[in-house]
Amino acid sequence: MKFVAKAAFAILPALLLLGCGTSGEVKDEAAGEGGQVSEQVSGMDSSTSTQGAGDGSDLMGERMGSGAEDLTAAVDPLNDPNSLLSKRVIYFDFDKSDIKDEFRDIINAHAEYLATNQGVNITIEGHTDERGTREYNIALGERRANAVKRMLTLQGVSASQIRVISYGEERPAALGHDESAWSLNRRAIIDYLR
Repeated sequence: MKFVAKAAFAILPALLLLGCGTSGEVKDEAAGEGGQVSEQVSGMDSSTSTQGAGDGSDLMGERMGSGAEDLTAAVDPLNDPNSLLSKRVIYFDFDKSDIKDEFRDIINAHAEYLATNQGVNITIEGHTDERGTREYNIALGERRANAVKRMLTLQGVSASQIRVISYGEERPAALGHDESAWSLNRRAIIDYLR
């Protein structure tokens, strides 16, 4: 019995938030819609036909299902596939450590997140393709990781939040001895530490 009471108190705030976060329109039989209920829940339209008393109990389950997914995504933006924060690989041209324009928005999003969450730390891994000596590739991987670090720190991220490591060619993302494999291996990876 105590478990049920605790569960009810734990779920109650989420239900209140879900109820406040939805907007919708209810049309009754007097409006000529034959008991049709249309509601917009979490930005998605759903229609449910109600028969009987129209107490809305069918909609409550629908609200809880879709709202819980939205609440989970809002809690952890790092894993939201629609967020730039879920993109953590920066690719480089052959023998270069310059950040390409196409990756600047991704790094900017990570910089904003890290600057506002100063307790969060990251490791930036630098990688290269297989061409070049081991020593040269370790140095190039470090230059790539440091290029990402430099861009983050210029935007307000504390250097103490960032650790840089170079793996050179030792941890390839793709196996192969052609440009398609090499282009996937020339990268820096932003890894959040938990």
